[in-house]
Amino acid sequence: MQAHVAQVMFVVNITCVMFLLFLLSCSSGALTGRGVAFGEENMVTPPRYSMVFIIHGDGNYLYHDSNGIARRADDETLFEATKVAILNPEAEVFIFHEKPRRHVLFFFPRRDGNFYYYRQGKLIAKESYWRDQGPSRFDPIVERYHRFSAEKHAEMVRMFLYFGHEIPEFGGTGYDASYKNRIFTIEELAGGLKHMTRDSTKLDLVVLSTCFNGTPHSIATLAPYAQTIIASPDNLHLSYFDLGPLERLDTGLQNGNVTAFATNFARHAFNRLTEDIQTAVTVAVYDVDSVQTYLQAVGKSYNHTLAAIKTQQPESLEHCDCADEAIYVTPEIGEGVTIFYRAPGFGRTKHKLNHSGWECWRLRQ
Repeated sequence: MQAHVAQVMFVVNITCVMFLLFLLSCSSGALTGRGVAFGEENMVTPPRYSMVFIIHGDGNYLYHDSNGIARRADDETLFEATKVAILNPEAEVFIFHEKPRRHVLFFFPRRDGNFYYYRQGKLIAKESYWRDQGPSRFDPIVERYHRFSAEKHAEMVRMFLYFGHEIPEFGGTGYDASYKNRIFTIEELAGGLKHMTRDSTKLDLVVLSTCFNGTPHSIATLAPYAQTIIASPDNLHLSYFDLGPLERLDTGLQNGNVTAFATNFARHAFNRLTEDIQTAVTVAVYDVDSVQTYLQAVGKSYNHTLAAIKTQQPESLEHCDCADEAIYVTPEIGEGVTIFYRAPGFGRTKHKLNHSGWECWRLRQ
């Protein structure tokens, strides 16, 4: 009899624990309280700089460094972005870390997004959230951005940085390992930027630390929301852009020249990438106004190519330098693009001397 009672009590206790964990998983998204009262921190001098980091980690981001140590690219970037936030006393910094969906005791889902808001180098807010609430993946991001962001002023420099795999130009299912049926394309990213910049002012700088997004379609899609864009037309192999130049913007961007800063950022990223990988390295800076002539010249042809390749098997397609396809070669191809390029140390393109800064699609040769 006593043994039976003990078994019953054990089951009851386990059930209570599981129920408690379930309640916790459904509770408020706040992980910690704000560092200061929201009204109080709004009384300080408005920030000169505003940076938004979106770090995608819901996918295969595992790699091994030169010493064979396994690392996750998203965790490394989160560390670097946090460092940037702490070292900028005149900035506000939003960090969104999109993580794989996991469960408590195999049954109860845990929140799969973490949000951090820094002001003057201090952590003001930290929250967890559900990434699948709403029709767009950017709904929880946009809501928190507008809830915490400082009042904008004419002198504020605003930057947006995205870290992840190549953002698809078509298709887009399977980008999130936890939501395989959910679609994510460059158009959805543009939609998120549109809702963030709802006052119709462009972001000063957009950085895409992704593979193969230095394309006519990707740049044209984001152009309404950015003045300058940094992207790679090549494969980064999870070796993201180094964030060193973003540390202490009060000295590195003191004169407010975003164009010069973007060039320096890209050069620094290129130099670090050439130290780490032996494949081709290409980092490009796009002056959005200056590249419009080229985008208009090739836009129809590029969109026609996108429509055609949607019916092809992925293994039959490959990326290429737009300058290698005659249909995309126009006199304006180099206007408004600053390119840092190094050929790969091996393979059929190891003798390629330069790159246009634009990436296109073609059938595999």
